[in-house]
Amino acid sequence: MAKKKNKTTAEGKFRFDLDTCSKLKDLSGAVSLFESAVSQNFRLSNYHYNALLYLCSVSIDEPSSKTLALDYGIRIYDHMVGSGVAPNEATITAVARLAAAKNDGDLAFEVVRTMRKYELSPRLRTYGPALFWFCSNLEGEKAWAVEEHMVSVGLNPEEPDLAALLKLSAEMGRGDKVYTYLHKLRAAVRSVSESTAEIIEGWFCGEAASEVGGVDCSLGGIEEVALRNGGGWHGQGWMGKGKWVVCRATVDSSGQCSSCGEKLATVDIDRAETETFAQSVAALAMEREVRSNFREFQDWLDKHADFEGIVDGANIGLYQQNFAKGGFSVPQLDAVVKELYDRSRQKWPLVILHYKRFQKLSENVTNRKLLQEWLTQGVLYRTPNGSNDDWYWLYAAVKLKCLLVTNDEMRDHIFELLGSTFFLKWKERHQVRYTFVKGNVKLQMPPSYSLFIQESVKGTWHVPVSSESTEESLRTWLCVTRPSSHELNDKPSGNEETREMEMDQRQQCDFKLSSCKTKDVRNGRSSENGTTTMTGKRKERSPSPSPYYA
Repeated sequence: MAKKKNKTTAEGKFRFDLDTCSKLKDLSGAVSLFESAVSQNFRLSNYHYNALLYLCSVSIDEPSSKTLALDYGIRIYDHMVGSGVAPNEATITAVARLAAAKNDGDLAFEVVRTMRKYELSPRLRTYGPALFWFCSNLEGEKAWAVEEHMVSVGLNPEEPDLAALLKLSAEMGRGDKVYTYLHKLRAAVRSVSESTAEIIEGWFCGEAASEVGGVDCSLGGIEEVALRNGGGWHGQGWMGKGKWVVCRATVDSSGQCSSCGEKLATVDIDRAETETFAQSVAALAMEREVRSNFREFQDWLDKHADFEGIVDGANIGLYQQNFAKGGFSVPQLDAVVKELYDRSRQKWPLVILHYKRFQKLSENVTNRKLLQEWLTQGVLYRTPNGSNDDWYWLYAAVKLKCLLVTNDEMRDHIFELLGSTFFLKWKERHQVRYTFVKGNVKLQMPPSYSLFIQESVKGTWHVPVSSESTEESLRTWLCVTRPSSHELNDKPSGNEETREMEMDQRQQCDFKLSSCKTKDVRNGRSSENGTTTMTGKRKERSPSPSPYYA
């Protein structure tokens, strides 16, 4: 009994001393504890090893302790594995950081791949050290292999990862990879950071970018592909030939670019995503609703599929009714219905209303007359007792690909089940918000263009840059055009004409926006009006962005 007590006391003292070293970032003290434990055959636990490895991994950023951290970090991990103590995700992440700091990207990636053996799930941070090391050292094939491995385990790279891969691909002159990562960036973020914008500028201003292209934008299939994708991109490859013109521009409320004059698209989820979305909503609804009730609604909707608008009746009727004599306002609901009717060439929207609420409202003669009129016209659907009408109006809006009038932000657990990747994109394109000003309804229609990286059917690119301002008209966009990708398709070819058109577009860019930025990627030159112009030379290589090491 005394022996067990002494053992517990020894373990307790070791952990206390180790926690103290961690708190004080005392790596030397922690290493001494490790050496003492090894010499005394003291069995260390997963907690002890992780504390030691974490302390080593954070010490690599301190010049005074970096050497000691690198000397002992991998040694501690080897001792852990040799002792039969299974690592966890935190262990692997710490070791990967140490390996990258030792300039061993291969080891940083190899320890990640061992996680399958331990039935561990990696996180994005686990891949970071290997990915950023390979990118910084221009080892393209290995960096792309890391990204492929990330995707294979269900992880989607985020902007820092994609920016590093984009920069690597640009510096290696791999136009095919740049194109791929621009589209992955388009799918991952709504707008890019300033540092990512500069990477994109650097690519388009380089010689390698002027050499990619060849896809004929006159092919009729391009527009069809863009439409099938939901608009705003086609993904068929670089269009046109020759140098690109890169400007910093703004976009007005109608979606028109201040530099090139092109109108940006409203980007919707594509056809496949729409079908998947509708199926997901239906599947979740039937798990939570009476299956036969929701199936009946689906059948009804199939027979009444010509609606262009769906109205969340409860949301509108209860809007701003939280006062003493407030209640469900049928006049508010009627006003919204009539406004949609007038806006859509006299086509009625579909009103979704709970059956119990319908019954209660029908007790009023005036209300009953209106509601019965809607029922007779087939523009009111009453959801059954015990149901959640959210499922009904959401499914109808998705299935019929139409507008949804509601101020519901759709943030509760029901909508979290659907995921956020394309749900936010769908909301932006389909949700109509409303307000009442002195009793008059004001509808806030979806924006005339979408805040996403856009690739037009003409081959031009528009990239929104992140901004702290809430005023969209002040947001900066990268406008990337290639005169030969569209103007020259309908005009005689010739080097002199090409040069004249490129010069004309550059002058327009300079004139329209004093902040137009077309960088010489090696030797930037600024004009008198503050505009930076491009000579088309390649950019001096600099390390890819990395949150792990300088």
